[in-house]
Amino acid sequence: MTDSRAPQTIKCLVWDLDNTLWGGILLENDELALKPAVREVIEALDARGILHSIASRNDPDRALARLTAFGLRDYFLHPQIGWGAKPDSLRRLAEAINIGLDAIAFVDDDPFERDQVKHTLPQVLVLDAAEVPRIPGLPAFQPRFVTQDSGRRREMYQCEIERRQAEARFSGSQEGFLASLGMRLRITEAQPGDLERAEELTIRTHQLNSTGYTYDYDELDRLRQSPDHLLLVADLEDRYGSYGKIGLALVACTAEVWTIKLLLMSCRVMSRGVGAVLLHHIIERARSAGVRLRAEYVPTDVNRQMFVTLKFAGFEETTASPATAPEPSMQGVGGGVNRPRVITLETDPVPLQRPPAYLDVLVGE
Repeated sequence: MTDSRAPQTIKCLVWDLDNTLWGGILLENDELALKPAVREVIEALDARGILHSIASRNDPDRALARLTAFGLRDYFLHPQIGWGAKPDSLRRLAEAINIGLDAIAFVDDDPFERDQVKHTLPQVLVLDAAEVPRIPGLPAFQPRFVTQDSGRRREMYQCEIERRQAEARFSGSQEGFLASLGMRLRITEAQPGDLERAEELTIRTHQLNSTGYTYDYDELDRLRQSPDHLLLVADLEDRYGSYGKIGLALVACTAEVWTIKLLLMSCRVMSRGVGAVLLHHIIERARSAGVRLRAEYVPTDVNRQMFVTLKFAGFEETTASPATAPEPSMQGVGGGVNRPRVITLETDPVPLQRPPAYLDVLVGE
């Protein structure tokens, strides 16, 4: 392997085309054929929920036509085909998919292109095209679980592309467009069948994540059954299809105070307002139980939006303390990583604000 860093969790593999995905150079009218193992690698990673895209210096129409002829066009989201620099293509792709650069791997046969990406975007995992057959066996491409949502991830992203195209055509307000989607948010207490996806969410979700605490399957199952904890999952669907399970909350409960240990939402629903709805559901449950409600927040480089969500919901900061080790209930995946500080916020549970008019909220089965 060409990159000696610790394994990453890769969400998208970005392919060069000439002499990487296929043998030969398209613009030189070479006889093109897929390189060995390419189709098998694409299909294997897609089944695991790992997305694919392209960063290639090429003629877009001819390249896409050739991918269609190979029967591969539908696998590639937001392909970046043109004459710009590869680092710029990768930045645009990360923004389009709404993932971090550290969740991207890039494969190219050209040493110059690989070195340019390594130098400009050190977060990206860079691979030599000669390594393609080995990619599925690399740790960064092996999720612990392949859930139902994982297997449908590309389909869900393709639905999101349709939504964005529909929004671009929509002539009314943003709220009017959201109302046209017919969104239904369901909030339930976690069941055994939810736990694989719940673990995946704690590992994969960074931006809309209040603490970054991660939990493995067994820990989540223990917390699900604990009388001192509340574990909630949220799923969302609209007229374009299901977003899958997109939200998770863990609340530690005592007779006098509840503490939100983890609140996260998939970045795919960032603009839908569902994070605030899940938070207000917890506020209402705390109010009904007659307890005070706190929330922990661990600042990172990317999760400021969750702090804003807590503040808008009425939470006020009470303490900020260093956290060099997790609590006993946080010994899941990554639980032992030192954290700079934990901010504790508290709110007086008040009657719920009504959910947005464009969102139908269902609670329970």
